Amino acid sequence: MRRDYQGPADLRKLQVFGQRIWSMASRFHLGELTWGFGFELLTRAWPEVPVALWESDGRVLAWGGLHRPGSLYLAVDPSHPGLTGEVLDWAGGLVAEPLTVTVLDTERHLIDVLTGRGYLPGDVDEPFLLALSRSLTELPAVPALPEGFVLRAVRGESDVAERVEVHDWVRAPRSLTEDDWRAMTGSWPYSTAFDWVVQAPDGEFVASCMGWYDEVNRCGEFEPVGTVSGFHRFGFAPAVVLAVLHAFRAAGGKTALVYPRGEDGWPAPRRQVYADLGFTPHARTVRYRHP
Repeated sequence: MRRDYQGPADLRKLQVFGQRIWSMASRFHLGELTWGFGFELLTRAWPEVPVALWESDGRVLAWGGLHRPGSLYLAVDPSHPGLTGEVLDWAGGLVAEPLTVTVLDTERHLIDVLTGRGYLPGDVDEPFLLALSRSLTELPAVPALPEGFVLRAVRGESDVAERVEVHDWVRAPRSLTEDDWRAMTGSWPYSTAFDWVVQAPDGEFVASCMGWYDEVNRCGEFEPVGTVSGFHRFGFAPAVVLAVLHAFRAAGGKTALVYPRGEDGWPAPRRQVYADLGFTPHARTVRYRHP
């Protein structure tokens, strides 16, 4: 039975559902559901963004979120692929323009329904995300930093202002308020154990990496990650990523993921950092459109 999203308690349901159906072929890791899609629901988009859940006996079997104009995100239990059509019908009834649906190219249970309904994949050179992964065994050691710079985990409320500032440097033009940050980091499964920064001698945070760990599937995703302008070429990005990877492994993790932009026109240095750290692609996003 379908019902509308009602608030943060339902985000937790979406997260638990994503955790239950997770595989390396899945689009939405627990971290992506929190940092990516869930962030908008926690901070500013809901109830403007329509979101619906399909449940049976209180158990989520599918959900869809419609980002206007006509851009649909969805997740469907692979054992209930027929619900994909119901999600498409619900979303299609809310917009006048043709739907665009983004999936991983490994989500065959979704792609089969989309193509069966006449949806066509977009051009291969349009914007997309690469799904990169690596094992957490035999990790490189975290490198030493230049004198005076410190690599450490975030300490909570005392670090909020600096943590938001480095986030906004890294993710411009997407910015956060301190209240946005508290809403996101106050939600499950955020933990300071997986949120690391490089701190300069003057106290400024100059690089950061936020990790999200799924203890059931023993898989961590990190996003966002980056270095403040003026502090590139010091090796801070690989150092802070490695710190998070080691934290994943210390928690029992077996695999790590990251989803950078993949198209040729997008700056490549970050992808090279991931390649140098042993990450390899296992999937990519594809946009399907109804003619």
